[in-house]
Parts: sequence; structure tokens; C-alpha cells
Amino acid sequence: MAYSYKCNISFGLVYIPVRLVAAAKSNDISFNMIDKKTMSRIKYVKTDISGNAVESSDIVKGYEYEDDKYVIFTDKDFEKIKSPADKNIEIQSFVAVSEIDPVYYNKPFYVVPSGAEKAFGVLLAAMEEAGKAAIAKTVLGTKETLIAIRSIGGTMMLNTLYFNDEIQLNPYKNEGEVGKKELDLAKAIIGSMEEHFEPQKYRDEYRERLLEAIQAKVDGEEIKSPATPKGKVISDLMEALQKSLDEQRLKKQAVAEAKKVAKEKTAKETTRKRKKAN
Repeated sequence: MAYSYKCNISFGLVYIPVRLVAAAKSNDISFNMIDKKTMSRIKYVKTDISGNAVESSDIVKGYEYEDDKYVIFTDKDFEKIKSPADKNIEIQSFVAVSEIDPVYYNKPFYVVPSGAEKAFGVLLAAMEEAGKAAIAKTVLGTKETLIAIRSIGGTMMLNTLYFNDEIQLNPYKNEGEVGKKELDLAKAIIGSMEEHFEPQKYRDEYRERLLEAIQAKVDGEEIKSPATPKGKVISDLMEALQKSLDEQRLKKQAVAEAKKVAKEKTAKETTRKRKKAN
């Protein structure tokens, strides 16, 4: 796993050198653009205003300050305008983790100490026990970034955050009245479906079907569509809620029965092995 960024976390007068490691990866399946007549890949050529091809090594960043007039910025120029504070992650405040609306979370990173391990451990444990997240700012690349640092099960996590002016308002506001009977049924359904969040339980099933479809194409076979579950459309809200609750109760009962059967089977198998051993 490659380290993506080196910096320091400043905590009061304490400086902790760290490295940020990307915590998420993309599992997207890549497709190439193909000419269906020749079955060859499409190439994109970068050109100037006259249509002449331009090499990647000759492409630079320019700011248009007047029509067709530009000033060029190199990587060194961007580094020069960074202040020492910009190159550090200076903690500005601590807030309750629950106060950060998930809509603000952007990219996640693991924070790994590259020195001052004791100070790192103290900050990590203190945030964990206090249930607080550190709010800071730094410049990553060429953009100032708002940051939240928190402790999750002994791991220090850093999330880049969107600034408030980057978050768009929801265009819809619910102003409809909610009846008590419907609300009680909906809450009962929520209660019947409540469980702990276990991310390992969830798979990207569409990606799996896409990989199967790719293999089918490679093998010269037809792609098979998944079976569509049949269900009756219920227009009456109360009836739909009640039937949903009944279905959830039946599912829960079936799961409980399956667990009971599995437990009895395991117990019988254990008993059989013990008898055989004796």
C-alpha cells in the first residue's frame, strides 16, 4: 500500500510526523472505447487551437487573466506560495464526532506515525475516550482542505471534508402531515429490521453480475438477465405498511428457526464426535 502524503499534525506545541494512506480503493471495471467497425481502440489526441498535436510533457497549467493572455504556474510555483502552516495539519478545535453531518465527509485516509509514536498514541487515546474529532485545515496538492481526524477502534482516521459553501441545499422539504397509525407501523418495521452495521455482509452484486457477463461474452454465450422478483403493488399506504411488517416478522422467524436447526445440528455433531472419541 503506497503512502500518498507526508506531513505533520500540530497539537498545541506538539508536532507529530505522519503519513496519510488512502483508506479506500476503486473496484470499478474499466471499459475501453472501441470502433465497432474495426474493433480497434479509440485514441484521444490533445491538440492546440490550430489542431496540432501536443505532447503531454509540453502541457502546463495556465491562468487566463485577460482574453487569450495567460500566466503559467509550475509545481514549484504552487509549492512556493505554501506557508509552513499550509504544509502541516494544525488542529484548530475539537468537536463531538456525532456533530459532523456525514454529508461533509469526502475522502478517508489512515494516519500512520512516522516518528513521535508516544505523542501519536496519547492523542489517539485521548480522542477515543473523549469521543471527539479534531478539526483542522491543510493544503493537499493545490487546494486548501478542511479535515476531521478521529479515532476508530484504536486507528486514527483522517477524512477530508467539504467546506460549507460546497454543500448544496436539498431542493425538497417534507411538509406533509404524518398520521399516528402510519408512523407507528413504520417505526415497528424499522424496529423489526434493526441490526448492527456489518459492512462485510454487503457485496457489490452488480459488479459480480457484470464480471459474469464479461466472461459469458468471452465464451461466446448469451448474457442471462437475473430473475425479477414478483410482487404485488399495493396502493394503500396502511395496507402496504402492515404487509411489510408481517413479511419482516416472518423473515425474522425463519432466520431464528434456521439458527436453531443449525445449533441443534452442531450440538448433535459434537456429541457424536465425543462418543466416537470415547
